[in-house]
Amino acid sequence: MLKRFSTNLTLALLISDLFLTELALYLASYIRPRLDWGASLSSKQAQLPPHLYLIVAIIWGLTFIALSVYDHKRTLRAIDEIQTVFVATGMAILIFAGVLYFSFRQTSRLLFTYFFALDLTFLLSSRLGLRLIFKLLNGRAHQSTRVLIIGAGNVGHKVAEMIREYAWTGLELVGYLDDDPAKFDNGLPVLGTLSEAQQVVQAYGVDEVIIALPLRAHDRMADLVQVLQQTPVNIRVVPDFFAMALFQAKVEEFGGMPLIGLRVPALSEFDRLVKRAFDLIVGFILLLISLPIMAIIAIAIKLDSPGPVIFRQKRVGENGRLFLMYKFRSMVDGAEQMQDQVNEVDEEGHIIHKKPDDPRVTRVGRFIRRFSLDELPQLFNVLKGEMSLVGPRPELPWLVERYEPWQRMRFTVPQGITGWWQVNGRSNKLMHEHTEEDIFYIKNYSLLLDILILWKTIGAVLKREGAY
Repeated sequence: MLKRFSTNLTLALLISDLFLTELALYLASYIRPRLDWGASLSSKQAQLPPHLYLIVAIIWGLTFIALSVYDHKRTLRAIDEIQTVFVATGMAILIFAGVLYFSFRQTSRLLFTYFFALDLTFLLSSRLGLRLIFKLLNGRAHQSTRVLIIGAGNVGHKVAEMIREYAWTGLELVGYLDDDPAKFDNGLPVLGTLSEAQQVVQAYGVDEVIIALPLRAHDRMADLVQVLQQTPVNIRVVPDFFAMALFQAKVEEFGGMPLIGLRVPALSEFDRLVKRAFDLIVGFILLLISLPIMAIIAIAIKLDSPGPVIFRQKRVGENGRLFLMYKFRSMVDGAEQMQDQVNEVDEEGHIIHKKPDDPRVTRVGRFIRRFSLDELPQLFNVLKGEMSLVGPRPELPWLVERYEPWQRMRFTVPQGITGWWQVNGRSNKLMHEHTEEDIFYIKNYSLLLDILILWKTIGAVLKREGAY
């Protein structure tokens, strides 16, 4: 049922996208002669030949299909769908520009700009509107898919949390199967033991079964699958290596065998290319803007206290590689040798290595730290490829040595000048809490998220909260 609904929805979305795109093109040709911007243009001159509308429909249809705009696996999250539609629309508009150049070169550039803006607005608004409708209906617009989770332990609970996030897509949790009937999760019941799987599936009309057993119970999986194959349900298995999700593990073919890759890069090659291009362009612009400010800061540091203007410090970068990170010196010369004197430990044994009353900070240092101006030289690290504008903060080697294994996940992407935790608490948060924020960023990375973090960084700096 759900597959049939998804097919119908995909077809409806395709037709809707083509209609909205054609409408945007028509409105652009209608608006162009009626606005007083640019050269004067009559309604007849702005009118487009009918064959261009057909060409637009073909370009948009083929481009959106080729770039998997209608693949529900890539558009479950709103931010992923927005990014996918934006990229596909941008690609289609570039192809259309090429067609116009060789066939209808007299098309107004303002008309073309109006078309792009209107089309993007229409397409994104329709997607967001559809999401809002589904959420308001709480999935009632879908043919419900009833899901049973086998295993009510930590893995099963995490699977349930994910399914609840997408309940608006029509997924309905029925309950768990577990040999410990006392287990529960926010009222979701344990409907029986593993040996009762077939009876529970039939009694509750289950459509999907997710096996989320711990590693020690995987010896029962073969028997379970054999029993469940006698029922009309889809069977899926979640390995008890939930950390795989952090590393974006995926199934790959290797020598003809399907294997799970555990060292898959957290960023795809395309994401890495886009991120690097963004870093180079925006980083170079920011460097040019900040050069006069950096010159003033350098003079102030030199006059305030003895020692070098630029402080170079070994930090741990992507994949654990060490590099020299640049900062304006904000402490007295030789401050690193005094680190043990200022470190504090909280009640749970977590290190607090930054505090507002650090005696090593100079007068100029206190000011530039307050506004994060001491970080400006790291733009050179960005241009060198050692850092990114946005990412987990590069950590000190002696702190990394104290990391728990799960915390090392933060080094699977380029380290950044600013990041998710900086705009959600800055130095007010403890070191181990930084890591949780970093992992959230890694799991939800997109170019739009980078732009959002950069924008929020401006507010965080101006508020001057947690910066010392």
